[in-house]
Amino acid sequence: MQTLEMAIDALDIAAIRPFWKAVLGYTHEPSADGPTDPIVDPAGQGPPVWFQRMTEPRPQRNRIHFDLCVPHDEAPARIALALAAGGHLVSDRRAPAFWVLADAENNEICITTWQGRD
Repeated sequence: MQTLEMAIDALDIAAIRPFWKAVLGYTHEPSADGPTDPIVDPAGQGPPVWFQRMTEPRPQRNRIHFDLCVPHDEAPARIALALAAGGHLVSDRRAPAFWVLADAENNEICITTWQGRD
């Protein structure tokens, strides 16, 4: 048996946590909704995400990159929520196959759908 957790390194956890909650469709753990606490999949299917505080920037490499495939009709709402939670659009050049979004520290996620992949 194994379990998987994902960790995101961040200088300002409170600044990026709302973006990751919104873009992943996650929520807080039942007894922990502080600005630096882990987030979890409310359906219990995806791995928990926790945040590790960095003491200084690491410009030599990207700290994280996810691809999240969602139903095509859910993508616009998920993107809107992520942008409202402090994220920004990096690229929509390949939409509707995928959009690249990033949190306030430029950790990226691609929201992907099955459309436009021909």
